[in-house]
Amino acid sequence: MKESLHIFYGDLKNSFKDLLPIIIVVALFQGVIIRTVPDNITSIVIGLTIVAVGLALFIRGLELGIFPIGEGLAVDFAKKGSVFWLLLFAFTIGFSTTVAEPALIAIADKAALISNGLVDAFWLRMTVALSVGFAIALGTLRILLGHPIAYYIITGYILVVVVTFFAPREIIGLAYDSGGVTTSTVTVPLVAALGIGLASSIKGRNPAIDGFGLIAFASLTPMIFVQIYGIIVYNFMDVPTVVETLSPVIVEGSKAVASTYAFSAYDTFMALVDTIKDVTPILVVIFFFQYLIIKKPVAHLNKVITGIIMVVLGLYAFIVGLEMGLFPIGETIAFQLTDMGNNLLIYLFAFLIGFSTTMAEPALLAIAIKAEEISKGNIKQNVLRIVVAFGVAIGIGLGSYRIVAGDPIHYYIIAGYILVIIFTYFAPKYIVPIAYDSGGVTTSTVTVPLVTALGLGLAENIEGRNPLIDGFGLIAFASLFPMLTVMGYGIHAHYSQRRKNKLEGDV
Repeated sequence: MKESLHIFYGDLKNSFKDLLPIIIVVALFQGVIIRTVPDNITSIVIGLTIVAVGLALFIRGLELGIFPIGEGLAVDFAKKGSVFWLLLFAFTIGFSTTVAEPALIAIADKAALISNGLVDAFWLRMTVALSVGFAIALGTLRILLGHPIAYYIITGYILVVVVTFFAPREIIGLAYDSGGVTTSTVTVPLVAALGIGLASSIKGRNPAIDGFGLIAFASLTPMIFVQIYGIIVYNFMDVPTVVETLSPVIVEGSKAVASTYAFSAYDTFMALVDTIKDVTPILVVIFFFQYLIIKKPVAHLNKVITGIIMVVLGLYAFIVGLEMGLFPIGETIAFQLTDMGNNLLIYLFAFLIGFSTTMAEPALLAIAIKAEEISKGNIKQNVLRIVVAFGVAIGIGLGSYRIVAGDPIHYYIIAGYILVIIFTYFAPKYIVPIAYDSGGVTTSTVTVPLVTALGLGLAENIEGRNPLIDGFGLIAFASLFPMLTVMGYGIHAHYSQRRKNKLEGDV
């Protein structure tokens, strides 16, 4: 018991360190730029404390429950030797977790509202969920066959670009964003555990090279499927003549501010219910395949159940804390900056909020822990997270500039994919799958709501911008640039090591 408390204390201390960049950014802009003190400062402090506790619980729950059961299932499927059941499990995990993903539901509802119902929220979610199910199954098949991931990913990017030229411009930003919101905080650790467990149990596979990559597939295929959905919808259904704008702000005087969060016991209870609903499909799929297909009891069941409960409670605390402490003030700053008319401040806020929210992303933390473990310490989790956060910061900053300038999104994304392909050629093999996965885990619980609010707020407040065409797309930028920074980090590390070896050889 004493040892467990000591471990949890360490997790809690690290959680506060992870939140520190967000606190600094918000305090800087609120105090120095906006020059107002929030009325609900006590609620904000309490909320951020709850977020830290939630993160600590979540991390400990992953180690106890989600990672062991995911890796255990992968090993059991490999021993069973049934490709059909393994691929069906992979598809079901992808579909069931995505269809209930809160970030996807939020994006789909906003898309339906802005498009006057032409984009149907339900069918958009089904399209994305089917694409993710297909992606996880395809990624699992790749591990079984031992094919290099780069061939699949580059082919996928080429397909994304080709389809983009046929897709209506109203759907492009939404499609690119759909690829970034599919990988939830619970799905990522489970899918990572599945890939790494499978690669570890098959002879001739390298967990670092073959085990990562499933999340990259799950981020790529929705971009293709949603654009095809858009082509069908906009060609075979009546397009509304007037596109109503989504107005997430309330105007007070000359400043635009986000709607504030009303804290209540009912809201916190519903947050717990929603968290349980999000996790339930995953648990149903896991235990169905474990007991009815594998026909084997879960090892250390009590420990696993404790871990799952900690994950649920951690996510619940995390969401409630964000709603209390971060979202109201973060959204308010975003909308106030757009109304101030200083574009440089907008870009600076976008860059800093991208970096700070990514450092606090639970999904990224889960992947970073696994990357350090699998690489035997060659990839440091803290370094990886900083490199990924820097990529997100660049992406959101550049994406904000794109909205202000009014440029078409696909020119930026296509140029980014070309760079990804070039970097893939030069990057060391072990870093490529991790880089691809990094693009999928950066847009989750913390980042999506703030980034979506910023993009739509910019498109709402800048004359001549259309929220449906211009407001979406920031999440796509936040998914693309971490791939470049992580591979750039790998290239730099690789050539630095070669230079060092050469100098030692000359001596």
